[in-house]
Amino acid sequence: MSDSTATVDDLDARLEKHRVELTGYCYRMLGSSFEAEDAVQDTLVRAWRSYDKFEGRSSLRSWLYRIATNVCLDMLNAGNKRARPMDLSESTPLARAALSPRPDNTWLEPMPDARVLPTVEDPAEAAVAKESVRLAFMAALQQLPPKQRAVLILREVLAWRASEVAELLDTSVASVNSALQRARATLAERADRGAEAAVSDPLDEEQQKLLERYVAAFEGYDMSAMTALLHEDAVMTMPPFDLWLTGHDDIAGFMTTMGSACEGSRLLPVEVNGLPGFAQYKPDPEKGGFTPWAVQVLEISDGRLTGFHFFLDTERWFPLFGVPLHLEAEADQVEQGE
Repeated sequence: MSDSTATVDDLDARLEKHRVELTGYCYRMLGSSFEAEDAVQDTLVRAWRSYDKFEGRSSLRSWLYRIATNVCLDMLNAGNKRARPMDLSESTPLARAALSPRPDNTWLEPMPDARVLPTVEDPAEAAVAKESVRLAFMAALQQLPPKQRAVLILREVLAWRASEVAELLDTSVASVNSALQRARATLAERADRGAEAAVSDPLDEEQQKLLERYVAAFEGYDMSAMTALLHEDAVMTMPPFDLWLTGHDDIAGFMTTMGSACEGSRLLPVEVNGLPGFAQYKPDPEKGGFTPWAVQVLEISDGRLTGFHFFLDTERWFPLFGVPLHLEAEADQVEQGE
C-alpha cells in the first residue's frame, strides 16, 4: 500500500468516526432521517475534498460541525418546518375522522437510536442525548429559526462553550447568548401538549411491564386492555395522514372501525427517537404471513401511554430500522425450523 493510499484510508477512517454524532446533529437541525443522512454525506465529501485547506486551527470535529452547520442552514433556506399532526391542526373527533395525506416533507420523521446516538460512558450525557431526539423536543426545535436552532443544539445538547459556538457561526459570544435566550423562551412558550414523555434509560420494571401488556393487548386486539393502558388524554397520530385523535375512547373506537385491518398484527421491538417502539406487521391476506404496516413510537408518563405515533411509509422506514419486509406466520416458521 502506498503512503498516499494509507493517508487517504486514514482520513476516511478519521472522518467516518464522526458520522453518528454528525447525523444526530443534522437530524435535530432538519427533522428528517433521510435529509440528515444526505447532509452528513455532503459534509464528509466536502471535508474530504477540502482537507488540504484545513489548517488545524480548530479540531477536526469542530471543523466538521462548521461544515455540517452550513450544509443544514443551506437546506433550511427553503423554509420548510417539519411537524407532527398536532402541531398543524386541532384533533379530530372519531365521528369526523378522515384519512387525508400530506406531502412527505410536512412531517417530522422517526430515526433509529443507533444512527444518531453515539456510545458514551457518562449516563447523564446519554440521557440528555436521548431526550434531545424525542418527538416532542424535536417538534419544538423545528419551530426555531435555523440559527437559533443550531445555537440551542450546540449549547444545550452538545455542551459547547459560547465562545466555541461563536467561532463556528462567525459571530460574537453576545450574539450566541442572545440567540440561546430567545430559543429557550420560544421553547418555554410552546410547552408540549399533555405530559412529557418520562422514559427511564434503561426502562424500569414498571415501564417494561407496561410495554409487555401493550404488546399483549395490541396483538390480541383487546380494546378494553388497551384502554386500561392509555392516559385519558393520550394522543394517536399516523403520518402521512394529518388526522390525530385524543382520548382513549376515540383511539379505541378508531382501532375497531377504520383501523380494524390491524387486528391480528405482530410487533417487533425497535429503538427509536430515544423511546420504546415497534415495527408493526399486519396480516397479509395475499401472501400469507405478515406485511409491514408502521413504525410505532410510544410515549410513556406516570405509568400510562400518553402517545403513540404510527409512521406508515414502511418502504422507507423498515429498511432504515433494519427490520424485515415480510414476516412468516408462526406455523410456517415452525415447519421451516424442523
